[in-house]
Amino acid sequence: MDKLRSLEIFLATCDGESFAAAARTCNTDPSTVSKAISRLEAQLGLTLFQRSTRQLRITDAGQRYADTVRKMILDLTVCEDELKHLNDSPSGILRISSAVCYGHLYLRPLLQAFCQRYPAIQLDLEISDLHADIIENHIDVALRTGYVKDSRLVARRLSPMDFLVCASPDYLAAQGIPKSANDFHQHSWIGFRIQETQQLQPIFLPDAQGEYVPYELKRTHITDDGEAMAGMCADGLGFAQLPHFLAKQGLNNGSLVSLYPYFRPPQPDNGVFAIYPKREYLPAKVSVFIEFMTTSLAAMGESTNHTWAENWTPLVGGSRSLIGGDHPG
Repeated sequence: MDKLRSLEIFLATCDGESFAAAARTCNTDPSTVSKAISRLEAQLGLTLFQRSTRQLRITDAGQRYADTVRKMILDLTVCEDELKHLNDSPSGILRISSAVCYGHLYLRPLLQAFCQRYPAIQLDLEISDLHADIIENHIDVALRTGYVKDSRLVARRLSPMDFLVCASPDYLAAQGIPKSANDFHQHSWIGFRIQETQQLQPIFLPDAQGEYVPYELKRTHITDDGEAMAGMCADGLGFAQLPHFLAKQGLNNGSLVSLYPYFRPPQPDNGVFAIYPKREYLPAKVSVFIEFMTTSLAAMGESTNHTWAENWTPLVGGSRSLIGGDHPG
């Protein structure tokens, strides 16, 4: 019999002043109650009750022990009630970790509305492209591009991650629009270095059949910051293949032009994910945040399987084809 059960039987015996009354309260039999009290006395090395054929009387040591146990169980009950309330109501500190560009361009602009809707939630926001251990660092939810294959975590896709080949209008006016695939060798490209692996993000372009294939092109400029990459592209330093959340602002304000229809990597782990630890009872503060993100993205034309990039009209036709035929290998 576990210690807490023994203590419950002990308090029931104090209140009922008999083993029989305690047995009825605890839904057991008097013999089990008697054994539980004897076992507790043996563990403590104390006599908790004076027994006689007529009555059961608690000792001074037993009364002092009962007062302490009663307070302990009350404190435990209050704590459990408070924790349940915290889990059931959206309140407390919400620790969010977000990829840098997504955090600045998509998440941060939504936070004021989120806090107005849930004023009892305080935010602890970490912006980093390094994939810290969510559980070890006590992170409630992380927004990541790409799927973290960790059996301890749940990954809920918020949207795909679509890529667009972009350039500035000034760059295209000065350097021209590529007429064939080989023309790309004569153009400047801005490459992105992935911080986690220090590898360059591959470039995918449509071939004559409209299939996106990897292209080996020299990067004239390289950066490990996505916003810098988009800014350099808008400043006319060359072409860049930008994720939809990086390209959106520039395309909307006209500082960027998208040449071809969006490219979506075929891998099922492509996308933007909300990642959180597996747990039987998801805290309300996490569930309302994920629901808020889902609703907000829907208003922006994005969902689990769609982004606004699907409906964006590219500069070069509406079909997935590169003018010309061959492509540089």
